[in-house]
Amino acid sequence: MAKDTVLEGVFAINKPYGMSSAQVIRDCQTQMNPSALFKPLIEKDLASKMREPKAEWKRRRAVKRDSRVKMGHGGTLDPLATGVLILGVGSGTKSLGSFLDCKKTYETVVLFGASTDTYDRVGRILSRRQYDEITRDNVEKALGDFRGKFQQIPPLYSALKMEGKPLYEYAREGKAIPREIAGREVEVTELEMVEWYEPGTHNYRWPTEEAEAAEKNLAEQVWRVEKQQGSGRKLTPDEEKEEERALSEHETVKKKFEERQDGLIRDKPAKKQKPPKNPALMSGALGQLPAGKGSNLIPPPPSADEPFPWTDKGPPAARIRMTVTSGFYVRSFCHDLGAKVNSAGLMAELERSRQGDFEVRTDNCLEYEDLLKGEQVWGPKVTQMLTAWSEKYPNGAPQGPQRRQNNQEQQNQSRKQDRKRKWEDNKKVDKSDENDRKRRNSSSGDEAPASKVARTEEAKGSPNTSPKGSLKSFPEGSPKVKAADTKKKLKPEEIEWEGFQD
Repeated sequence: MAKDTVLEGVFAINKPYGMSSAQVIRDCQTQMNPSALFKPLIEKDLASKMREPKAEWKRRRAVKRDSRVKMGHGGTLDPLATGVLILGVGSGTKSLGSFLDCKKTYETVVLFGASTDTYDRVGRILSRRQYDEITRDNVEKALGDFRGKFQQIPPLYSALKMEGKPLYEYAREGKAIPREIAGREVEVTELEMVEWYEPGTHNYRWPTEEAEAAEKNLAEQVWRVEKQQGSGRKLTPDEEKEEERALSEHETVKKKFEERQDGLIRDKPAKKQKPPKNPALMSGALGQLPAGKGSNLIPPPPSADEPFPWTDKGPPAARIRMTVTSGFYVRSFCHDLGAKVNSAGLMAELERSRQGDFEVRTDNCLEYEDLLKGEQVWGPKVTQMLTAWSEKYPNGAPQGPQRRQNNQEQQNQSRKQDRKRKWEDNKKVDKSDENDRKRRNSSSGDEAPASKVARTEEAKGSPNTSPKGSLKSFPEGSPKVKAADTKKKLKPEEIEWEGFQD
């Protein structure tokens, strides 16, 4: 490939554990900005920006100082998750929207017996449930309820407000949350259990930090509403008592967390302090990237030496693989699966193994560790992926069916609004013309007094008034108008009275 070839398109990278998607992009730019591979792309973008009007000179100087590879991602991954993160380079960023609607394949580990506020293992404990009766057979049976299309409720922490009011305010005030919780239709096209972990055979574990009373109270209310919505019926009296009993323990401490700030209301953050200057680093000398703000966002998995948060063998766990449509919450699935087997569940591990045509541990997904090995390692792999993308999609990726449908609906709605706007404008014009005609044909301040008197007498039924109307009531010398002419559209000069003649 020629040295001056501009490489643009889409490729994938295997996002590591504990890192944000934005930090992965920053790390890629750190390696790719000074590279020879992307020098033609940076020069092309810089030349394009420098051709802008002279009024942008100040911005041009900033562009020169901060030239970098333009990048974006096609669907974020949580720090807890690993796997396929699709990245767009240059004009390839315009194709990233097509990956929001494509199908994705995930592998997750569900740990039973407890639930957290984030529905995963790095949250705070909201509840603990029995797990002695959970078997592989009843989990396999419960999976049948999650195949196909169904309504899924977002995770508790995602629904921060209801009816414009933060959810924690309902808990603090001791009020019930609104009964309807917005859900979304999702579809699971493939779902299977890959591995079953019997109690005492795995190292997955619950977190040790407990949630505040307000959070627990809120969670119980939300789950109660979800249960009613999912069943499509109201709770029976016995179920009402059971749910009330679950809430009663929180009522005893309600006064305490109403009188003080609890964990849901954070103190005002301290004023920002100027961070100390980092010592100078030699690029690539140590074979590792400097840790950014998006690195190490969550604690590492527990080691085998740490004590377990239970005294018996502990709960079972299951590794499950699924292929889902856009908008699916894997952590909600883990939580709901635990409830389906009369227990609780949380997401202990998550990997996005496939998104669109990109799959981990294949030639079309770059390993993050390859970035640390230098351009001589990651360069040929990225070149191969971007070249393959450009050959397959010379005009950019086609839009997914759902995105095409959304765009079509938006266009139809826009057309309806345009037609309605034109109709209203035409109606205003017609009404204005009608008012003008009425004003011209009706009495006005310029009309002769005699004409007004004649019409008044006609309205009163005066004998001096001609039965054919007020046209003959004009004084002598006024313009005559034939009865046949009254059906025509009269011009203003034809109906205005010019006054008495000399």
